[in-house]
Amino acid sequence: MVRYRIVITGGPGSGKTECLDRLKGVPALTEFAFLEEAARTLLLERPDYREHWDDFHLAVYKYQVSQEDELGNRSFVSDRGTADAFAFHPATIRLIGTTIEAEYDRYDAVIQLGTAARLQGSHYRIDRIRTEPEREAIVIEEELKKVWGGHIRYQFVPAFEDFEDKFRTVNDIIDDLFSVETD
Repeated sequence: MVRYRIVITGGPGSGKTECLDRLKGVPALTEFAFLEEAARTLLLERPDYREHWDDFHLAVYKYQVSQEDELGNRSFVSDRGTADAFAFHPATIRLIGTTIEAEYDRYDAVIQLGTAARLQGSHYRIDRIRTEPEREAIVIEEELKKVWGGHIRYQFVPAFEDFEDKFRTVNDIIDDLFSVETD
């Protein structure tokens, strides 16, 4: 059986969590593990991390690697990947002592979702973890494009007024990944 390692990334308010929740119900992915966002998990445990960015992004990276390593050869879809930390805090790559190419090699595909902050109206919402204003969410989206855009199987899915269209696009990209691997 082929092992798939898929990252769903995106700026704040891009629908990563909703997308992962829906992907759990896709029959082709029933054997996949689904990894929750490491940063959100850690911030819920320790809100004071916001005052210690080096420590926080190093912890996010280590937590992500640990989650992935625990899966062994099992396929997974992850809410963010290891290189996300480099978009939020570029010094992390130096702190870890890795390269972007090494991080790309960890994953078979990267799907970046566009932030709802680009849409007019009430599509973008903040909460106690997602505190970034709309403009900052867009800047983060652009930084993520710079970090992940060089991955051989990087795809960008823009924000849609209707999330169903966005989810359908993500599902089609994953279906295409499976068909490429079996050809």
